[in-house]
Amino acid sequence: MDFKQVVLDEANGTKLDIYNSATDVDLPGIVILPGGSYKPFKQRDSERVALTFLTQSYQAFVLEYPINEKKNYQVAKQSITTAFDYIIKHANDLKVNPQNIGIIGFSAGGQLAAAYSCEANNHARFAILGYPVINQALDEKIGIQSEDVSKLVTTDTAPTFIFGAREDGLAPYVDHIQPYTTALFENEVPFELHVFGSGGHGFSLGNQYTAIVNRDRADKHFAKWFPLCLEWLKQFK
Repeated sequence: MDFKQVVLDEANGTKLDIYNSATDVDLPGIVILPGGSYKPFKQRDSERVALTFLTQSYQAFVLEYPINEKKNYQVAKQSITTAFDYIIKHANDLKVNPQNIGIIGFSAGGQLAAAYSCEANNHARFAILGYPVINQALDEKIGIQSEDVSKLVTTDTAPTFIFGAREDGLAPYVDHIQPYTTALFENEVPFELHVFGSGGHGFSLGNQYTAIVNRDRADKHFAKWFPLCLEWLKQFK
């Protein structure tokens, strides 16, 4: 595996971490948007998620969108477009199939991933949303001005896999995931939903690999989202 980081926008601190598998064939790619309330990104849903997808024959990319004093929802959205454009432009060197690049976002990153997957002419073959923030309920807490991304869904929104926990107190199912999946259903967008009876917000992969950098938070049942997701992803290979 090779790792390198490229600066996409120095003024906003936007970077792309590239986890490149040594491969003789082009692989599907996945762009990872960590959560964390626009504060420093944590390994639990950035590097460790990238390395896990790498073991499943994906080229993995972690987008470090603007955070801290540079946080800005609209700029963060634009950074996703910039990241996809960079990956597609350098697809040959990155050994990635430019027609098969998806996106995954966690929490606040899930809101951004959903927004991008709803944009006209987006390049996401699929979207994966982990306990996503969907509406503006957390804007004041986070210190941003976002949008209700359930209102962005159209018939052209990318096929979506969504997972979360019934006991998520930060982004409750009825306020976030439910309205979004309703919009997907009404617009006939293919989607798969898993709401687990255990686990919670910020559990990432839910296994010990992420738990050791996530206050020992692991849940074997919640962790099943990943193999279920891999099963779902087979349709895009």
